[in-house]
Amino acid sequence: MLTLREYRPLDFERLLEIDQACFVHGIAYTPTELRHFLNLKSAVRIVGEQDGEIKGFVIADKFRSRRSDQSMGQIITIDVLEEARRTGLGSQLMTAAEEQLRKAGCSYVSLEVAVDNFPAIKFYKKHGYTGLKILPRYYLNSLDALLMGKKL
Repeated sequence: MLTLREYRPLDFERLLEIDQACFVHGIAYTPTELRHFLNLKSAVRIVGEQDGEIKGFVIADKFRSRRSDQSMGQIITIDVLEEARRTGLGSQLMTAAEEQLRKAGCSYVSLEVAVDNFPAIKFYKKHGYTGLKILPRYYLNSLDALLMGKKL
């Protein structure tokens, strides 16, 4: 059974393990980076559990561009362990994060994904995201990212 809940500080070590399992060294967050994103005042932090064990999470945030009066959302990371992929957990996490961003006044949401992460790009397209532009050398100062976004 899949359930979603708010992040609790006691979840930190498990979320760090999951992030490091999902991404290669250098792309995975350091403990300091992950703590920073989890501690943002406006952050959306949702944990996904399967049978009572944390299997994934999403962190998102909202911001206001200097050139706009509207708030925008950003998916900072969405991490689902390999064993829990294709169970619907990622979709539930994404939908819940987008709903919280919408309730917080965001009209648009964006994210970055490595250009060679085809399963993630397919997942995001399935959720209505479109490619906006390539961000050269975004990851590890060598791997390009695709900036994707959608209207909420």
